[in-house]
Amino acid sequence: MFLEPRAYFTNVREIKLEFLRENNIKALILDVDNTLIDFDKNLSEETIKWAKELMANGIKLYVLSNSNKKQKVKMVADKLGTQYDYFAKKPLKMGFKKVQKILQEKPENIATVGDQIFTDVIGGNRCKMFTILVEPIAEKDILITRLKRPIENAIKKRFLKKCTKEGEYGNKTIQK
Repeated sequence: MFLEPRAYFTNVREIKLEFLRENNIKALILDVDNTLIDFDKNLSEETIKWAKELMANGIKLYVLSNSNKKQKVKMVADKLGTQYDYFAKKPLKMGFKKVQKILQEKPENIATVGDQIFTDVIGGNRCKMFTILVEPIAEKDILITRLKRPIENAIKKRFLKKCTKEGEYGNKTIQK
C-alpha cells in the first residue's frame, strides 16, 4: 500500500548499518525538516556522527527536502558531508528519480527516510524504493504539515497496530 512504510523507527539514529545490509540498502535519501533538524534548525552531533559512520561504511547519503530555503538545506548537507536538493516537490517522482540517477543505484537499493507519510513515504513507494518512516523530532511544524499530521497519525497508528498484532508484517519492520 502506498501509505505504508516498509520500516518504522523512532529516529534516524536507530537505523543501523546491520539493518541496511540485511535489506540490501546501499543509499539513503534523507528528509530535512523534523527528520534531521527541528523547527529551530538544530542538528544534533549524534545525527552527524550517525551519518558519517554510515558513509564510512559505504552507505551513500543524499539530502532531499521540500523546503524552499536553500541555505537551511545546504547547511544540513554540508554538516553531514553530502549532496542535497531543495524544493523537491515530494511526493512527485522527479526529485527521487534525479537522486537515484546521481547515486547510481537501483530503486530497491535506496531507502527514503522521513517523518511524513504524504511526502516521504508516498514518494518513495511510488518510485519503488524502500521507505522508512521516523517520528518527527519535535511537535512544532509549519502550518501545512500541522494540518496533515492528524491524518498521518491515524494512518501510522493503524500501521503500527497491524505490525504489533501480526509481529513482523510481511517485510515491514517496526522498531520502537
